[in-house]
Amino acid sequence: MADDRGPEIGSAEVARRMAVLRPHLIDGVPLARVAADAGIPIRTVRRWIARYRADGPAGLARPPRPESGKRTFPKELVELIEGMALLKPPPSIATIHRRITGLAGNAGWRASTAPTSASTITSARMWRASARSSTTPPATSSC
Repeated sequence: MADDRGPEIGSAEVARRMAVLRPHLIDGVPLARVAADAGIPIRTVRRWIARYRADGPAGLARPPRPESGKRTFPKELVELIEGMALLKPPPSIATIHRRITGLAGNAGWRASTAPTSASTITSARMWRASARSSTTPPATSSC
């Protein structure tokens, strides 16, 4: 699920990163020693310092992933999954996922993960069930 909120400056993650960086920022302790004392790779500490200097404490919050909450595989693949989900008798989610993975590889597409396939299949089946229950019988004419 996509999160539209900004970084939480008061989060525990930001506080932990600030605690790691504080000796360097206040006392001038070399970054290599700060990283070693915290057991964090120097590259990560350098990245945190750069983000802190650019954006202040807000820069220490983990940035949101741009693809979060979005499907990143082709629409055709989604339609294929949905079509297979609506077959009679309905194949299992595992069967559909195995078939889709093979087809995606042959087409040169990035394959769906099992949870994403399951979510797509469940949505298609729920849509079919709700469409079936919401249809009203045609009105009969009285002649």
